[in-house]
Amino acid sequence: MKARITITLKPGVLDPQGRAIQNALGGLGFAGVAGARQGKLIELDLADGTSEADIDAMCRQLLANTVIENYRIEIL
Repeated sequence: MKARITITLKPGVLDPQGRAIQNALGGLGFAGVAGARQGKLIELDLADGTSEADIDAMCRQLLANTVIENYRIEIL
């Protein structure tokens, strides 16, 4: 079984990498970019029957910093 975890910064958390992406795109002539935020995508190969509660625990304990990040779990 596969799970995809999408991790993004919470609203209001400064994102210097997103700002660098925005500035770089502007420097390349893409003037329509009003903002950019960077996140992480993690795909896990899991044993069949791994519960969503276990995946949630993985996110809370290691994969995401829940103080500044949100995460979304998708079972593929």
